[in-house]
Amino acid sequence: MFGLSEKSIIILGCIIPGLMTGLGALPIFATKNVSQKLLDSLLGSAAGVMLAATCFSLIIPSIESGGGDLKAVLICSLGILAGALMLDLIDRYAPHEHLIDKKMEGKNTDSLKQIWLFIIAITIHNFPEGLATGVGFGTSSLANGITIALGIGLQNMPEGLAVALSLVREKYSVKKAFLIALFTGMVEPLGAFLGLFLVQVFQPILGFILALAGGAMLFVISDEIIPETHSNGYEREATYGIIFGFIIMMILDVTLG
Repeated sequence: MFGLSEKSIIILGCIIPGLMTGLGALPIFATKNVSQKLLDSLLGSAAGVMLAATCFSLIIPSIESGGGDLKAVLICSLGILAGALMLDLIDRYAPHEHLIDKKMEGKNTDSLKQIWLFIIAITIHNFPEGLATGVGFGTSSLANGITIALGIGLQNMPEGLAVALSLVREKYSVKKAFLIALFTGMVEPLGAFLGLFLVQVFQPILGFILALAGGAMLFVISDEIIPETHSNGYEREATYGIIFGFIIMMILDVTLG
Protein backbone atom coordinates (compact mmCIF):
# COMPACT_ATOMS: atom_id res chain seq x y z
CA MET A 1 0.00 0.00 0.00
CA PHE A 2 1.59 3.25 -1.28
CA GLY A 3 4.99 1.53 -1.20
CA LEU A 4 4.97 1.22 2.60
CA SER A 5 6.15 -1.85 4.45
CA GLU A 6 3.72 -3.75 6.65
CA LYS A 7 5.54 -2.50 9.76
CA SER A 8 5.21 1.13 8.61
CA ILE A 9 1.50 0.66 7.91
CA ILE A 10 0.99 -0.75 11.41
CA ILE A 11 2.86 2.13 13.07
CA LEU A 12 0.95 4.74 11.06
CA GLY A 13 -2.30 2.89 11.71
CA CYS A 14 -1.69 3.13 15.45
CA ILE A 15 -0.88 6.85 15.36
CA ILE A 16 -3.10 8.45 12.69
CA PRO A 17 -6.52 7.70 14.27
CA GLY A 18 -5.51 9.75 17.31
CA LEU A 19 -4.46 12.66 15.11
CA MET A 20 -7.90 12.62 13.49
CA THR A 21 -9.28 14.08 16.74
CA GLY A 22 -7.30 17.24 16.04
CA LEU A 23 -8.40 17.23 12.41
CA GLY A 24 -12.03 17.10 13.52
CA ALA A 25 -11.46 20.10 15.80
CA LEU A 26 -10.16 22.34 12.98
CA PRO A 27 -13.60 23.85 12.10
CA ILE A 28 -13.59 25.85 15.35
CA PHE A 29 -11.05 28.19 13.73
CA ALA A 30 -13.75 29.10 11.19
CA THR A 31 -16.91 29.05 13.32
CA LYS A 32 -18.10 28.36 16.86
CA ASN A 33 -21.74 28.11 15.82
CA VAL A 34 -22.21 24.41 15.25
CA SER A 35 -25.79 23.40 16.07
CA GLN A 36 -26.38 20.87 18.82
CA LYS A 37 -28.59 18.89 16.43
CA LEU A 38 -25.72 18.49 13.95
CA LEU A 39 -23.25 17.68 16.71
CA ASP A 40 -25.50 15.00 18.20
CA SER A 41 -26.06 13.52 14.75
CA LEU A 42 -22.32 13.38 14.11
CA LEU A 43 -21.60 11.88 17.52
CA GLY A 44 -24.37 9.36 16.89
CA SER A 45 -22.71 8.34 13.65
CA ALA A 46 -19.42 7.98 15.57
CA ALA A 47 -21.17 5.58 17.95
CA GLY A 48 -22.49 3.61 14.97
CA VAL A 49 -19.02 3.35 13.48
CA MET A 50 -17.64 2.14 16.81
CA LEU A 51 -20.44 -0.39 17.18
CA ALA A 52 -19.86 -1.86 13.72
CA ALA A 53 -16.09 -1.95 14.24
CA THR A 54 -16.66 -3.78 17.53
CA CYS A 55 -18.97 -6.35 15.92
CA PHE A 56 -17.20 -7.05 12.64
CA SER A 57 -13.54 -6.42 13.50
CA LEU A 58 -13.29 -7.57 17.11
CA ILE A 59 -16.09 -9.86 18.27
CA ILE A 60 -16.57 -11.94 15.11
CA PRO A 61 -12.79 -12.41 14.63
CA SER A 62 -12.59 -13.37 18.32
CA ILE A 63 -15.07 -16.20 17.78
CA GLU A 64 -13.43 -17.25 14.51
CA SER A 65 -9.96 -17.35 16.09
CA GLY A 66 -11.26 -19.84 18.65
CA GLY A 67 -12.70 -22.15 16.01
CA GLY A 68 -16.26 -20.86 15.92
CA ASP A 69 -17.66 -23.42 18.34
CA LEU A 70 -19.41 -23.03 21.69
CA LYS A 71 -16.09 -22.87 23.55
CA ALA A 72 -15.00 -19.96 21.33
CA VAL A 73 -18.29 -18.14 22.00
CA LEU A 74 -17.90 -18.63 25.77
CA ILE A 75 -14.31 -17.32 25.69
CA CYS A 76 -15.49 -14.35 23.64
CA SER A 77 -18.31 -13.71 26.13
CA LEU A 78 -15.85 -13.80 29.02
CA GLY A 79 -13.59 -11.33 27.21
CA ILE A 80 -16.48 -8.93 26.53
CA LEU A 81 -17.51 -9.00 30.19
CA ALA A 82 -13.91 -8.51 31.32
CA GLY A 83 -13.46 -5.52 28.98
CA ALA A 84 -16.68 -3.92 30.19
CA LEU A 85 -15.78 -4.53 33.84
CA MET A 86 -12.32 -3.03 33.30
CA LEU A 87 -13.83 0.18 31.93
CA ASP A 88 -16.52 0.22 34.61
CA LEU A 89 -13.91 0.10 37.40
CA ILE A 90 -11.82 2.82 35.77
CA ASP A 91 -14.94 4.95 35.30
CA ARG A 92 -15.96 4.47 38.93
CA TYR A 93 -12.65 5.25 40.57
CA ALA A 94 -10.74 7.62 38.25
CA PRO A 95 -11.69 11.24 39.01
CA HIS A 96 -13.24 12.85 35.93
CA GLU A 97 -16.00 15.10 34.62
CA HIS A 98 -18.28 14.14 31.75
CA LEU A 99 -18.08 16.30 28.65
CA ILE A 100 -21.71 17.28 28.15
CA ASP A 101 -23.70 16.71 31.35
CA LYS A 102 -20.83 17.90 33.63
CA LYS A 103 -21.42 14.98 35.99
CA MET A 104 -18.52 14.32 38.35
CA GLU A 105 -17.39 10.73 38.92
CA GLY A 106 -14.54 8.95 40.66
CA LYS A 107 -12.62 9.64 43.84
CA ASN A 108 -11.18 12.94 45.09
CA THR A 109 -12.60 15.11 42.32
CA ASP A 110 -12.35 18.23 44.50
CA SER A 111 -8.56 18.17 44.49
CA LEU A 112 -8.21 18.49 40.71
CA LYS A 113 -8.86 21.44 38.42
CA GLN A 114 -11.84 21.20 36.08
CA ILE A 115 -9.69 20.98 32.95
CA TRP A 116 -7.84 17.94 34.34
CA LEU A 117 -11.11 16.25 35.25
CA PHE A 118 -12.20 16.80 31.67
CA ILE A 119 -8.94 15.51 30.16
CA ILE A 120 -9.05 12.39 32.36
CA ALA A 121 -12.60 11.74 31.12
CA ILE A 122 -11.51 11.94 27.48
CA THR A 123 -8.53 9.69 28.25
CA ILE A 124 -10.84 7.04 29.74
CA HIS A 125 -13.00 7.37 26.64
CA ASN A 126 -10.21 7.19 24.05
CA PHE A 127 -7.91 4.55 25.55
CA PRO A 128 -10.09 1.52 24.67
CA GLU A 129 -10.37 2.80 21.10
CA GLY A 130 -6.59 2.81 20.84
CA LEU A 131 -6.47 -0.62 22.44
CA ALA A 132 -8.91 -1.94 19.83
CA THR A 133 -6.78 -0.50 17.01
CA GLY A 134 -3.61 -2.14 18.28
CA VAL A 135 -5.35 -5.47 18.85
CA GLY A 136 -6.70 -5.31 15.30
CA PHE A 137 -3.22 -4.83 13.88
CA GLY A 138 -1.91 -7.62 16.08
CA THR A 139 -4.03 -10.23 14.31
CA SER A 140 -2.85 -12.10 11.24
CA SER A 141 -5.02 -9.88 9.01
CA LEU A 142 -3.51 -6.48 8.19
CA ALA A 143 -6.80 -5.51 6.54
CA ASN A 144 -8.57 -6.03 9.87
CA GLY A 145 -6.26 -3.52 11.57
CA ILE A 146 -6.64 -1.01 8.74
CA THR A 147 -10.43 -1.30 8.95
CA ILE A 148 -10.48 -0.64 12.69
CA ALA A 149 -7.98 2.24 12.38
CA LEU A 150 -10.05 3.84 9.63
CA GLY A 151 -13.26 3.42 11.62
CA ILE A 152 -11.75 4.83 14.82
CA GLY A 153 -10.26 7.73 12.85
CA LEU A 154 -13.64 8.55 11.31
CA GLN A 155 -15.43 8.53 14.65
CA ASN A 156 -12.67 10.60 16.29
CA MET A 157 -13.41 13.59 14.05
CA PRO A 158 -16.83 14.54 15.47
CA GLU A 159 -15.51 13.80 18.95
CA GLY A 160 -12.63 16.23 18.39
CA LEU A 161 -15.12 18.89 17.28
CA ALA A 162 -17.30 18.24 20.33
CA VAL A 163 -14.32 18.53 22.69
CA ALA A 164 -13.11 21.77 21.13
CA LEU A 165 -16.58 23.36 21.08
CA SER A 166 -17.19 22.44 24.72
CA LEU A 167 -13.92 24.05 25.75
CA VAL A 168 -14.63 27.21 23.73
CA ARG A 169 -18.03 27.46 25.45
CA GLU A 170 -16.17 27.22 28.77
CA LYS A 171 -14.25 30.39 27.73
CA TYR A 172 -11.06 28.70 26.54
CA SER A 173 -9.36 30.34 23.57
CA VAL A 174 -9.86 28.70 20.17
CA LYS A 175 -6.16 27.84 19.94
CA LYS A 176 -6.06 26.29 23.41
CA ALA A 177 -9.29 24.35 22.78
CA PHE A 178 -7.83 22.93 19.56
CA LEU A 179 -4.55 21.91 21.21
CA ILE A 180 -6.36 20.18 24.08
CA ALA A 181 -8.60 18.33 21.62
CA LEU A 182 -5.49 17.22 19.70
CA PHE A 183 -3.81 16.15 22.94
CA THR A 184 -6.74 14.01 24.06
CA GLY A 185 -6.57 12.09 20.78
CA MET A 186 -2.93 11.26 21.34
CA VAL A 187 -3.91 8.96 24.21
CA GLU A 188 -5.03 6.48 21.55
CA PRO A 189 -1.58 5.59 20.17
CA LEU A 190 -0.55 4.58 23.71
CA GLY A 191 -3.51 2.20 23.88
CA ALA A 192 -2.82 1.01 20.34
CA PHE A 193 0.78 0.03 21.01
CA LEU A 194 -0.29 -1.66 24.25
CA GLY A 195 -2.91 -3.67 22.33
CA LEU A 196 -0.32 -4.62 19.72
CA PHE A 197 2.03 -5.76 22.48
CA LEU A 198 -0.65 -7.81 24.24
CA VAL A 199 -1.55 -9.69 21.07
CA GLN A 200 2.08 -10.43 20.22
CA VAL A 201 2.94 -11.67 23.71
CA PHE A 202 -0.31 -13.51 24.45
CA GLN A 203 -1.06 -14.93 20.99
CA PRO A 204 -2.58 -18.15 22.43
CA ILE A 205 -5.40 -16.11 23.99
CA LEU A 206 -5.98 -13.88 20.95
CA GLY A 207 -9.73 -14.52 21.00
CA PHE A 208 -10.00 -13.32 24.60
CA ILE A 209 -7.96 -10.16 23.95
CA LEU A 210 -10.04 -9.29 20.87
CA ALA A 211 -13.21 -9.68 22.93
CA LEU A 212 -11.68 -7.68 25.81
CA ALA A 213 -11.15 -4.72 23.48
CA GLY A 214 -14.66 -5.22 22.11
CA GLY A 215 -16.20 -5.20 25.57
CA ALA A 216 -14.37 -2.00 26.47
CA MET A 217 -15.65 -0.38 23.28
CA LEU A 218 -19.23 -1.51 23.96
CA PHE A 219 -19.05 0.00 27.45
CA VAL A 220 -17.92 3.37 26.09
CA ILE A 221 -20.64 3.37 23.41
CA SER A 222 -23.45 2.59 25.85
CA ASP A 223 -22.24 4.43 28.94
CA GLU A 224 -20.78 7.56 27.36
CA ILE A 225 -21.63 8.36 23.75
CA ILE A 226 -25.28 7.34 23.39
CA PRO A 227 -26.45 9.01 26.65
CA GLU A 228 -24.63 12.22 25.69
CA THR A 229 -26.24 12.34 22.24
CA HIS A 230 -29.69 11.68 23.74
CA SER A 231 -29.56 14.42 26.39
CA ASN A 232 -30.33 17.50 24.29
CA GLY A 233 -33.67 16.72 22.64
CA TYR A 234 -32.26 15.34 19.39
CA GLU A 235 -32.59 11.64 20.16
CA ARG A 236 -34.11 10.76 16.77
CA GLU A 237 -31.33 12.50 14.81
CA ALA A 238 -28.69 10.79 16.96
CA THR A 239 -30.39 7.42 16.45
CA TYR A 240 -30.30 7.77 12.67
CA GLY A 241 -26.69 8.90 13.01
CA ILE A 242 -25.92 5.60 14.76
CA ILE A 243 -27.65 3.64 12.00
CA PHE A 244 -25.86 5.46 9.17
CA GLY A 245 -22.52 5.20 10.97
CA PHE A 246 -23.04 1.47 11.44
CA ILE A 247 -23.88 1.01 7.76
CA ILE A 248 -20.86 3.02 6.60
CA MET A 249 -18.49 1.01 8.80
CA MET A 250 -20.10 -2.27 7.72
CA ILE A 251 -19.51 -1.38 4.07
CA LEU A 252 -15.90 -0.38 4.80
CA ASP A 253 -15.30 -3.64 6.65
CA VAL A 254 -16.57 -5.75 3.75
CA THR A 255 -14.76 -3.63 1.14
CA LEU A 256 -11.40 -3.50 2.90
CA GLY A 257 -11.58 -7.02 4.33
